[in-house]
Parts: sequence; C-alpha cells; structure tokens
Amino acid sequence: MKVLITGGYGFIGSHVADRFYKEGYDIYIIDNLKTGIKSNISFKHRSYIISIEDTKCEEIFKSNHFDVVVHLAAQVSVSASITNPIIDLESNVLGLVNLLTLSQKYKVGKFIFSSSAAVYGLNDNLPLREIEPCNPISPYGISKSVGESYCQKWSELYGLDTICFRFSNVYGPRQSTKGEGGVVSIFVEQSIKDQPLLIHGDGNQTRDFIYVEDIADAIFRASYSTLTGVYNLSTNTQISVKFLVQSIQEIYGTINIHHTDNRLGDIRDSILSNEKISRELDWAPKYEMKEGLQRTFDWVVESNQVKVETSRKRKKKVREHKIFSKYLPYIENLLLFLLITWVTLGLQSGLNGFVDIKLFYIVIIGIIYGSNQAIIAVMLSIGLLFYQKLENGRDWVSLLYDTNFFFQMAIYLFVGLVVGYSIQRKNIIIQDQKKMIDELEERYHFLNEIYTETREVKDELQLRILNNGESFGKIHSITKDLESLEPEKVFTNTVNVIKSILNVKSVSIYTMGRNHNYMRLDSHINESDTPLQKSLKIDNHDYIKQILRDGKVFVNKKLAAESPIMAAPIYHNGKIAAIISIDGLPFEMFSLYYENLFKVIVYLVESSLSRALMFMEATEEKRYISDTAILHKEIFESIIQSKKIEKEKHNTPFILLEGLVGQASLNFLSDKISSLLRESDYIGMVKEGMLQILLSNSVENEAKTVLSRLEENQVHMWIVESEV
Repeated sequence: MKVLITGGYGFIGSHVADRFYKEGYDIYIIDNLKTGIKSNISFKHRSYIISIEDTKCEEIFKSNHFDVVVHLAAQVSVSASITNPIIDLESNVLGLVNLLTLSQKYKVGKFIFSSSAAVYGLNDNLPLREIEPCNPISPYGISKSVGESYCQKWSELYGLDTICFRFSNVYGPRQSTKGEGGVVSIFVEQSIKDQPLLIHGDGNQTRDFIYVEDIADAIFRASYSTLTGVYNLSTNTQISVKFLVQSIQEIYGTINIHHTDNRLGDIRDSILSNEKISRELDWAPKYEMKEGLQRTFDWVVESNQVKVETSRKRKKKVREHKIFSKYLPYIENLLLFLLITWVTLGLQSGLNGFVDIKLFYIVIIGIIYGSNQAIIAVMLSIGLLFYQKLENGRDWVSLLYDTNFFFQMAIYLFVGLVVGYSIQRKNIIIQDQKKMIDELEERYHFLNEIYTETREVKDELQLRILNNGESFGKIHSITKDLESLEPEKVFTNTVNVIKSILNVKSVSIYTMGRNHNYMRLDSHINESDTPLQKSLKIDNHDYIKQILRDGKVFVNKKLAAESPIMAAPIYHNGKIAAIISIDGLPFEMFSLYYENLFKVIVYLVESSLSRALMFMEATEEKRYISDTAILHKEIFESIIQSKKIEKEKHNTPFILLEGLVGQASLNFLSDKISSLLRESDYIGMVKEGMLQILLSNSVENEAKTVLSRLEENQVHMWIVESEV
C-alpha cells in the first residue's frame, strides 16, 4: 500500500514515515526542505522537493494512487504567523485545500491532518476535550482551526475520510532547537553544551508532553481504522517545567538554572484529554516522560558529535570558496595588467608604435567580467599611459594641456564602457534565459522522475511475472478466459479465474438492481458451509454501502463475520454495475500481495465486462426482437449454454420455463413478463409461437413461485424438466 507524507523530512513526519515503512508501506514524501532534513530518512522512498501548494502536486497524485495521505507539512511558527500571516495562509490553508482537492479527485482512502492544541486558545476548562469551543489567539491557531473545518466539509461534501489530530506538546529525537523548537529539545541541547536553562516564570506552569513515536503510532493505527472527525493526541498528564528540569538533571547531572519574567501571552497550564481517542481507537501512549527524555538525550548526544564535525568542515569549505570566488576576478585582472605592462614597456618601438595593446586588455577584461572590471582596466590603462608619457620626458603639467593625451583616455573610457555595458546586458539576457531554462528543466526532471518511477514499477512487475511461471500462467489465464463479448460468459469465467488464482472457497458476483436497493446474485462458486444469499438489501450490509460510497476495494481487516474477506466494485459508464466478493481465503494468504492481485483481476474483469456491455449496446437491435425484451433464438441459446457450463462446473442451479405465445402480442407479453422477473433472468424465443424463460440461480421451489405469479397475470408456462 502507498502512503504520502507531506513534511516527511521534518521532526514528526520522519517518525511517521519510519512507522509506515516498518509496516511494509511504500513511502512517498513531499517536502520543500525549509525546515525538513533529508538525512532524517535513511530507507528507500520516493521524494518530491516541492511545496504543498504547488500545482505540480497533481502529477504526483495522478501517477500514484495513494491509500493514505498524512498531511504534516505546515508553517509552524506562531510568531511568523503574526508578523507575516500571508505566508501562514498560503501554506496552512491553500496548501491544505490543494491536497484535499487532489485526495478527493484521485480517491485517497484516508486523509490525516495534523492540527494543534493552539485551536483552543485561552481556556481554563482542563483537561480540554474535543467538544470545547475553538478560540485561537494567533493566525497559526486560526489556520489550524480553518483546516479542521475544510477537512470536515470535504468529508461531508465528497465522502473523503478525514481525521484531524490536535497534538499536545510533542518532543523527541530530530526536533529542532531553532525558532520555536520545543522546550524539551532546547533544554536537552543546552544541558549537553553546559549552558544555563532559562525558565520563564517560576517553573510551575504545566504542559502535556507526548513522545513523538506515540504520535506516529496513533497516526498509523488510525490510517486503517474507521475513525473520522477530530481527536486530541496527548498523554492527558500535566507536567511542570520544574519537573522537566528535574528529570533532565537526573539524566545529565547538575545544571545551572536562570529564571526570568513570564513571557507575554504564554498559557499557564495546558492539558488535552485523550479519552476519546483511547476509547474509539483503543490507543494509549507507551512512553513515560523519563523514558522519552532518555531516548531524546541519547539521540542529541550522538547527532551533536556528528553535526559539530560536519558543520566545521562545511563552514571552512564555504568560507574558502566565497573568498576565492570574490577575489578571483581582481587577481586575474591584475595578472593580465602586469602582462600588458611588461609587453608595453618592453616594446617602446615596433609593434607598440602601431598597436595600443592596452585597448586589447580593456576589451578582453570587459568581455570576460563585464562593466565593473572593465572600468578598473580603464583606470589601470590610463595610469600606465600616464607613466609612459612621463618616461618619455613629458612633464605632468604639460599633459594637462595635451589634447592627444585626453583623446587617448577618452578612447579607453569609451571602449571600456561600451564593451562592459554590452557584455553586462548580454549576461543579463543570458541569465534570464538560463533562469527560464532552469525552470523548464526543473519541470522536465520532475515529470521525468514521475515517468521513471512509473516505469520502474512496471518493469518490476514485469520482472516478477517473467521470473514466476505461476504468475505468468495466472495472468495468461485471465486474459484468455475473459475475451468473450457475452457478459454471462465474462461473469462465469470470472468466478472460475478468481477461484483458481486465489484458491478461495467462495466467489460471487452480485449485480445492481433496477431501483438500487438490492443486489442480485448473478454468478458464483461456493464450496464453503455457509450458503450465499441470492439477494442482498444494500442498507443491511455495511461493506456494500462502503464500496458504493468510496468506490474502492473493501478489505475485511476486522474479520467481521457478516462481510466477505474482500469485495470490489465493477464499473460501467462511470457507475457501479456489480460487486465481486471472495471468501474463504486461507489466513496465510491474507496479505497485501493477494489484495493487489485481487485488484488486478477486478481491473481486467471490469475492462472485459465493459467491452462486452458496449458490444451488447451496439448490437441491441440484433439481440432482441424489435420493441421487446425477448432475445433472439441464437443469443438465448448461447446464454443457456453458459448456464449449463456453470452448472456442470460449480453446480450453479438454473431453471427453464416454457410456454406458448398465444394470441397476445410479443410486445405486450414482453412487458408483462419482464415486470415479474429479476434483472438476472432472461426471456427468449426458441421457436415460432414458443417462449422460454431462464431463471438464474434458481431451484424448483423458486420456479413454482414465479409460475404462480405468471398464472395470476394470465401467462401459462411450465418447467422444462430436462434442463433443470
């Protein structure tokens, strides 16, 4: 199964990714790396470095059908939300709406949104329950509250399963100490660096601290649950800052502590009730404060040793590179000037008399570096010219009246400005074009990454098929057995294929009734002890309602006795036409592999059935006698033959009724009989003046009931014994 985690390189996101990966999920991460760190994830995954509000997110959803989306990416700084609420709005609201829209459009199974205790604002009714009114005091809290409303509305309007988790104070490994990092991570790092701990106020203020792995556990368990709505995620325990400091001292030793005034706007006490999530998900936090602190300490100690050494090396390289890059143009300009000086002063006659090498020097520097270095070259050239004149016996005062001297300086300046400006302008154009090319290349690489990813999945699947003879035979059998253009044969062959591939005891196909209140059994194999119902009232079966609502494969993870192990919809013309269900799957085969195999089979069945139904619609005039629901002899006999094969293979009963047409018109008789039959029954003209009715999945007692209804409507028929 596939899970998309936004903000997956962040503190909480990386732990959530760890948990899903350990459970065998394929991990996909969207992160703009503003606060996330790629090194937080060490296992194989798919990575997209973009913002959640970016329109390119649709390419990701289009190429990967996600089962779960965990939305953790957000602007989390309260102070930043106050100083720049627009940035907070773009990320926390517009980004969320973008993901909700894509999740609904591409049929995501579960959408999990990370909210915050900040939505409650100032509320002394502790512990805070989910029913408490939301009154946030910052734009950050407002955006989270609005986000919850969006999730609720998407659930109501589009049927998208959404869960909103209001986190209390989360702490643990990988938490940043920058900006508004958690007090735990800040205190732990200050302790290790032997810095005094700064406590605002008397230290008796309390918070509800929860370890990050408990958050990850709750999110994972909720992803496959039926939970929807808003839940607190907390320990339901008040821990004072004093107790936190004492716990740190027990681990680290004596620490200096400084007290300062209370911060303006700080809440005195905060505790969230976890009663609702504990009751409905049977979840409880596993880590107590001291154990969580010890694990956090261990991580900080280890990571700091690596960080310090890596940071020193990186800073040294960056500093050296900056210095080198900054002064390189000046060095090269000076070296070239020294060369020109040596050539100029060494050639007082000859070439120097015909060619002014200094002009070449100015042009070369202007071409290479642009206007800034060209002006420096002009000034150096004028200085060299002045020196030459003095060396030739000229007095510097006389040079002030020498028009030739000023003319030469003007030429230097003119050439320097023209070349420098032209090159500068060309460089600006090149930079603009390069920027455009970079944007196009970025989009190309992004789309190419999506394409490559899809190809890898396809190639891996193909390799598995080629390396597994049994799998190849299975796929081959599906494609061969589902080639028919008769829906009856497609259904009959479908149950055979699923039975042989998945080795299940029961396979059934139920078709949608005319009024959409019932589903009728059309084809089946049943080797279990439990008989199949021939008609299912939709309102009495939750799994059918779930399939009709979500349009997705149902997996009976709770092993409910009244539901099949798996069931999947079959679409035709954008609507659910039937449902395939399987039961009696051996426990060792109840895995993700067989779930995916079932999905592949259903997809092939859907394709074949759709093709068959399209063929029926296109040839309707040739199948039915004009203006009736009565099949022509050849078509009717073909359907009877399919039923005989099904009866022979799986003992699926059917009944043939026969009767004379009489004086009534075929049109009148067709309307009267059709109203008394099910959708899975057929009427056919077998010979002149003789009709037959095929009752699918029926035994003699049921046939007698149908005969009785026909008699009441003046239609006289009898059972054809030889066909039962």
